[in-house]
Order: sequence, then structure tokens, then C-alpha cells
Amino acid sequence: MCHNNDMTTDVILAQRPLGAAFVGGGFMAEVHSRAARSARATLVGAASSSPESARRAADRLGLTTAYDSPEALFADDAVDVVHICTPNTTHAAFALAAMDAGRHVICEKPLATSIEDAEALVERVDATGVTATVPFVYRYHPMVREARAKVAAGELGTLLTIHGSYLQDWLLSETDDDWRVDSAVGGPSRAFADIGSHLCDLVEFVTGDRITRVAATKRTIFSERATHRDIDTEDAVALVVETAAGAIGTLLVSQVAPGRKNRLAIEISGSAETILFDQEQPESLWLGRRAGSELLMRDPALLSADAARLSVLPAGHPLGYQDAFNAFVADSYAAARGEVREGLPTFADGLRAVRITAAVLESSAQGGWVDVPAYAGTVV
Repeated sequence: MCHNNDMTTDVILAQRPLGAAFVGGGFMAEVHSRAARSARATLVGAASSSPESARRAADRLGLTTAYDSPEALFADDAVDVVHICTPNTTHAAFALAAMDAGRHVICEKPLATSIEDAEALVERVDATGVTATVPFVYRYHPMVREARAKVAAGELGTLLTIHGSYLQDWLLSETDDDWRVDSAVGGPSRAFADIGSHLCDLVEFVTGDRITRVAATKRTIFSERATHRDIDTEDAVALVVETAAGAIGTLLVSQVAPGRKNRLAIEISGSAETILFDQEQPESLWLGRRAGSELLMRDPALLSADAARLSVLPAGHPLGYQDAFNAFVADSYAAARGEVREGLPTFADGLRAVRITAAVLESSAQGGWVDVPAYAGTVV
């Protein structure tokens, strides 16, 4: 397969369904496969850690082909796009191999578990010319796009403060366990790399501003769980942030918050107005004003063009997480065909998240402020 900067290949890809394949077979691979079906891709097959595991993954995802290895999947010319849904420390190697084989890539976050590996991936994207994206899918809620449009239009006034949190409870008990708690498999950060990255991406995406420095503290509540010992990845992180525009903010990330299943919320206050988005209530925005606060409900007829594009159901018909994921994958496939899609999160955004994660870990270890390296690209 040629890269997407080859005009002949662009024409071919535009004329037939893309062939999608999956490395990994867990929950996220299921989400990816549903999105690929929604985007009318041809689902080619799956690979995993062994041929037996690949067969189980193919069965689980409803696929006909189980590859003996990821390398065999990457070599198959029926595959246009590779979805990488494997443990974190494997992401970089698989993504590099897929791009070197000429495949477009959608790689789960964290993009990599070190800045160096993430930088190498971004450089390889530039060298190969493929499309490579990271599923920061909360960007794809229509009301997030509406919030972004309102900030860009100046409706909030001067950006003053940011308050955000991402709270879960699936690791609340010491008997709760998962491969992600093991730094050898999940990387040096767990809660922040896993969900804090979404929170920071959403803050920067909506505001068009950048977090420039952080002061963080983290906690590991359980050093031992059902099958893991000597756990050093964090269960919770609290941080103070400053932005390039001069705003200040507080962010809380926890996987041990009772009753919170997937509560990602951001509240952005300017000199004229506050916007609150809660992804567990994704059909609305709260608009706070000194006089006349209101709850804005999703209605395509009343939204900005970008938000209306993502409103694939009429008002009153709720859109949720899978709908956002479907829209992200559809945009990734469109980009693979050479089209331009507003707000598509790329490997450059994945690198950004890795850099913020590294700054959070450094700050927690040192006990003070740490600068976040400047973003190399443009705000998208």
C-alpha cells in the first residue's frame, strides 16, 4: 500500500471502503470495531499476543480473520487502517511498525509511555505521510464543539479560571485489579495518563489555550491489589495549572471516587460568562452569567456549524460516548482518504498529552512547579 500523499492511492481509497484491522481484543477494541462498522469500513481481522488470543479477539469482535501476529496483520495489503488497542507499553512499537508498513493508524492513548517514544512517532508520521490519530473522543460531543465555538467567538470574555475533574470508581477496592496498575505494562502513570490526559486535552481544545506549567501531587491508595504487588502507579492526582493566556485552574483525577463511573467535567470561566460541560450529561451546556444563567440543550438548528455537523440525531434523541467515538473514527478515515476534518486529534496531540503527563509526574516527585514544554504544532 502507498501512503496517502500518493494521488493514485487517494483515488482508490475514496472509491472503496477502507480495510480496518485491530490489534488487541478487549473492551476498547470492541468500541473501535463498532465505530469502524458505523463508518462503513471493511473489518478485515484481528491480531493479539498469540494466535490463540487472536482467534478469541476475532470471535469477540465478529471478524473472520485471526492473524498469527501483529506483523502479519501489518503486512496484509487488505488492511488500510490499523487500530491499536493493546497495553500501553506496546503502543509505540506497534504504531511504528504499522506506519512503516504504510498503514494509517488509530492508536489508543497514551500514545507512548515516554516523551522520546512519542516524539519518534510524530516524526515517523511526517516521514511516512500516513494519517495517525489518537482517540481523544470527548472532543466529538456536539456540545463540546459548541463550547469551543463560544470561547472562540469571545462570548466568555477574558479567560480567568478553569475547574475540571475526571472521576471514576472502578479501582475503588483493593480487590479491584487490572493490568493498568502494573507500570511494566501500563507505564509510569496510570490515572493521569489514562483519564487525566482526556481532561487536559478537553481543556485545551475548548479554550484554544495551553497549559504552561503544573504543580501536582499524586497518591497510590493501594500498593497491593488482588494479583499485583508493589504498585507504584497512582490512583489519584490533584494539580494546579496555569495557561499561556494567564488563566489559573485546578484539576482532579481519580479512579477511586465512589459512585463516579465516568464523570468528566470542565468549567471554564471568563470575565463575562462561564461554560460547564459534563460528559455524563452530554446533551447540554450550562452557561453561567451574573444575571440570566441558562441550560443550553443540544438542538442542531441552534448550534454552530461544527457542533451541528456532529449532531447526527435530532434534538431530544440523546447522543453519547459511542456516538462520539463513531464520529472520531469516521473523521480519521476521512483524513486517510485525504480529506480535512476540523478538530481531529492526531499523534501530535498524543505527544502533547505525554508531555503533560511527564510534567505532572516530575512535579509530584519534586514538590513544586514544572513547566510543560511548548507545543510544537498549532492549536487544533
